[in-house]
Amino acid sequence: MSTLSDAYRNHPLHPNHIVPLDFSAVRTMPDSHVWQPESCVDDISFEELLSSPVPVIDLADANAPELIGQACETWGVFQLVNHGISLSHIEEVEHEAGRLFALPTEQKLKALRTPCGATGYGVARITPFFSKYMWHEGFTIIGSPADHVRELWPHDHGRFCDVMENYQKKMKGLAERLTRLIFDSLKISEEEISWLASTNGSGGSSPPSTASTALQLNSYPSCPDPNQAMGLAPHTDTSLLTILHQSETNGLQVFRPGLGWVLVPPVAGAFVVNIGDILHILSNARFPNTLHRVVVNGSRQRFSVAYFYSPPTDYVVSPLYKGLNSGEDNIIPRYRSVAVKEYIGLKAKNLENALSIIRT
Repeated sequence: MSTLSDAYRNHPLHPNHIVPLDFSAVRTMPDSHVWQPESCVDDISFEELLSSPVPVIDLADANAPELIGQACETWGVFQLVNHGISLSHIEEVEHEAGRLFALPTEQKLKALRTPCGATGYGVARITPFFSKYMWHEGFTIIGSPADHVRELWPHDHGRFCDVMENYQKKMKGLAERLTRLIFDSLKISEEEISWLASTNGSGGSSPPSTASTALQLNSYPSCPDPNQAMGLAPHTDTSLLTILHQSETNGLQVFRPGLGWVLVPPVAGAFVVNIGDILHILSNARFPNTLHRVVVNGSRQRFSVAYFYSPPTDYVVSPLYKGLNSGEDNIIPRYRSVAVKEYIGLKAKNLENALSIIRT
């Protein structure tokens, strides 16, 4: 069975699209990172934001399954509280991410990912699709981070590995739970999601999940001219769903048709959950894949931690949503069947048009 790393290995990046800027040495904006000012400005006013907040859902609420289904259909994104992951553990992850990104640039470059690699230190994989570079550095983990962090801390990497591996385990359980709730809202049967591990909460043994997962640590350093910089350019995630922790500094925005770019303000202890391309396909476009971006701050560094969750790379994705009532029977599939690894390849070559290529 191929892995997520294998899927990305077949689509190498140019070396120029891997190495981040040495942000610690920059005092003025280099032209390579200057975006048009209008592309970095909020489209939505504060008053509109107050009237159109991204939904915040309490997972302990008896109505959570229904609310999650509604949020997926209307927004494609929501914030989740009372999710069962302790604030102290989230803070440990952010602390370790901060410790990594605070290392000298020459030290971080020892863990630089290769052109064919999917893990380690580097810039966002979407970089080649834009004429300007983003104000961002990242560290990607698939499985154990040990191989890369040994290069960063030869004798002191145990705590980082323990924290990240424990966090991945907790995120996987939460992702499985959310996936079941979301699929239930679409009336998708157990047989159609056999790759998903059992998460019935009984405490008994469960078959191992073969899902494809990745953990992405993000740093957006303070910027000398934030009005001309872009932390992360507009894109949708390839994943089934993404579970994001964002620090207390604003930056994440989602595109809302009819409103423009809407801020997703940090909520204490909450995760941002957004729909990716794979779930958009499985829902037969009922759930929008969320276009999002990150803007930067002039005085504060911002961190985020994204957990990407998808079916196995060999799994063949096709629209599973068949309609919830007689009026929706025999819905025509909007997309052809495609293996996850094939779709990753399409997205690696056609960031904005991958879905159009598989549209029926």
